[in-house]
Amino acid sequence: MSDTYVRNLLEAALLATGGPLPVSELLRLFDESQRPSAQSVRAALAALAAEYAERGIELQETAGGFRIQVRGELAPQISRLWPERAARYSRALLETLALIAYRQPITRAEIEAVRGVTVNPNIIRTVIERNWVRVVGHRDVPGHPELLGTTREFLDYFGLKSLDELPPLAELRALSDVNLPLALGGGDAAAPDTSGAAPPEAYREDNADEDELSAGGDGSAELVAGPAQLEG
Repeated sequence: MSDTYVRNLLEAALLATGGPLPVSELLRLFDESQRPSAQSVRAALAALAAEYAERGIELQETAGGFRIQVRGELAPQISRLWPERAARYSRALLETLALIAYRQPITRAEIEAVRGVTVNPNIIRTVIERNWVRVVGHRDVPGHPELLGTTREFLDYFGLKSLDELPPLAELRALSDVNLPLALGGGDAAAPDTSGAAPPEAYREDNADEDELSAGGDGSAELVAGPAQLEG
């Protein structure tokens, strides 16, 4: 079995699938009697990535495995093939998702304590329905509130292999469209109020139209996704 055949088979599988494939799945492409080692498959993937270096597609490794996708710098132009507007997400949803990602596991009350506003249930429902967030446990306090954390699908969507690859908070704070709260974790962040009590005077409820998935408009910020995937 030649190296070229292995690369071609891996390439075909990655183009045909609708999502990332881990090495364990890629190994199933081969007959057991001729199955290469995981190390050999990774070497073939590295060779494939090198072949794509000067092309319009790239091989990306995420938490869910490897995928072939449109090169990031070309994604805006490729998106013109789909005239409908890309989904946009409210500032409230982005802030909530960022808090979950950087301070997980976290309860809804802790999110509200940092943001200073109540979390509209539509936000939590949206991120859970998109499989970006899941319930990972319950806080051992009265009421046993749910603890929220991100999923592998969250990492795959944003092209990350692990949470360690999340951008520094300083970069997120610099995004004027998102305007994230400054108390997003880190050693210098104030401990969240887990009691669920509303901060005095400053506590208000988010506008419903700002919390839900929207098609843009004032007060919303676009959720920046990873490069568009090349689907088979």
